[in-house]
Amino acid sequence: MINTPRAFRGMATSPHHLATEAGLRVLREGGDAVEATIAMGACLAVVYPHMTAIGGDGFWLVSRGGEDPVAIDACGAAGSAATASLYAARGCAAIPWRGPLAANTVAGAVSGWGEAFALSRAHGGRLPLSRILEDAIWHAENGFPVTASQHELTASKRAELIDAPGFAA
Repeated sequence: MINTPRAFRGMATSPHHLATEAGLRVLREGGDAVEATIAMGACLAVVYPHMTAIGGDGFWLVSRGGEDPVAIDACGAAGSAATASLYAARGCAAIPWRGPLAANTVAGAVSGWGEAFALSRAHGGRLPLSRILEDAIWHAENGFPVTASQHELTASKRAELIDAPGFAA
C-alpha cells in the first residue's frame, strides 16, 4: 500500500464489512473507540460466528493519551471446571478438540464487553448499550448475507453439528 489510510472523523476496521459499518455508525453518533469496538465485536458474533463469537474469549488493551494502558483479560472462569477428573469421568484420555467438552477457548467475550463498557463510562463514554448493540441485534433478527467462508465451514462441519442441541433451531 503506497498511502496509509487516514481519517479525521474516525476509522474502524474488522474482518466483516457489516461489523465495520456498525463501528463507524457508533463513531459517527458520538461514541468513543471502545464503544465502537464493542459494537463491532457484537456484530461479528452474529455475522462472522465461525471466526469470532460469544463463546470465545477476548483480550483488550485500552489506551488514552498520556495514561498507562488498561488490560482486560476476558477469558472466562468456566475453564476452572476443566479438570483431569472431569475428562476421565467422561471417558476422555485427552481434552477433545471439538464438541461440548473442548476447551480451546473459554467463554468470556461478553464479560469483556461489559468491562470495556464500564471503562468507557468511566472516561466519558455516553452511548447507551442498547445503541451500541443495535446493529448486531438487527442482523440477528433480520438476517444478513452469509460469507463464502461461513457457508463452506457450515457445510463441512454439518455432519458433526446437526445433532448438537439447538444447532438446527
